[in-house]
Amino acid sequence: MSEASHVVIVTGLSGAGRSQAAKVLEDVGYFVIDNIPPAVVGTVVDHAGAGVTRSRIALVIDSRGGLTAEDLESVLLGLHGRGFRTTVLYLDADDATLIRRYEEARRPHPADGATLAESIAAERAAFEAIRGAADVIVDTSDLNVHQLRGRLREAFATASTDDTMRVDVTSFGFKRGVPRVVDLLLDARFLPNPHWEPDLRPLTGLDAPVREFVLGQDDAVEFMDKVVDLLDFLVPRYQAEGKSYLTVGIGCTGGRHRSVAIAEAIGAHLAKRGIDVTVHHRDAGVESDDGRGR
Repeated sequence: MSEASHVVIVTGLSGAGRSQAAKVLEDVGYFVIDNIPPAVVGTVVDHAGAGVTRSRIALVIDSRGGLTAEDLESVLLGLHGRGFRTTVLYLDADDATLIRRYEEARRPHPADGATLAESIAAERAAFEAIRGAADVIVDTSDLNVHQLRGRLREAFATASTDDTMRVDVTSFGFKRGVPRVVDLLLDARFLPNPHWEPDLRPLTGLDAPVREFVLGQDDAVEFMDKVVDLLDFLVPRYQAEGKSYLTVGIGCTGGRHRSVAIAEAIGAHLAKRGIDVTVHHRDAGVESDDGRGR
């Protein structure tokens, strides 16, 4: 079998975007097979030609096949034992989004429940441990189809066949809530807020005047030194333990100034170290309405 063989397990909550994720993976070169019972994964992988005619295979395994955390662990152990590189992609969304999508689609939820909300809650509880075992978690609550495709393409289109870890750095505003998916969380609200500077308020951390205001602070310089030292220590150790993806969240009050500038600086540092990094700004396009906080 070729060392380049990569199997992606696509799973997650019903209505969270598994079908769209499968289409994106197919577009970027994965041979996709939907609705696979966990017990036959090994046979399916063999028939799909993994390691012989295909190096990239994606399998959609979800509640329709009765997936449990024990099933997923067994599948991964079996694939690892045969030398496959694996990635578990988990699609998630908040309850309100899932309810809206099901109401718009007018189709029944696969989980048992007297109401749609109860069905979603039952599936979420059943998949809690599976979510915890995922390598990549994508929360689609605030993503449209095009944004979801872009996020998945970033993660998988140029996915290498070695064990290189990908890092996603995301800025956000605490007043809109902490991202549902984050491994390391940093808070930049201790720094002076550019919101209170009239000339800087309409700008974002992507603009040079804001960047210079934020990163020119003595505390920001020391903070950045400590953060990059931490990441320089952690990234190779996470990678050595087989972690494929790391998400770093940097928050400030509104998510437009301090967190954006710091996220960009962290991304630039990681890129210089040869690390595969992407930078996202969740709230940079949202107008700051009150600037509460420091």
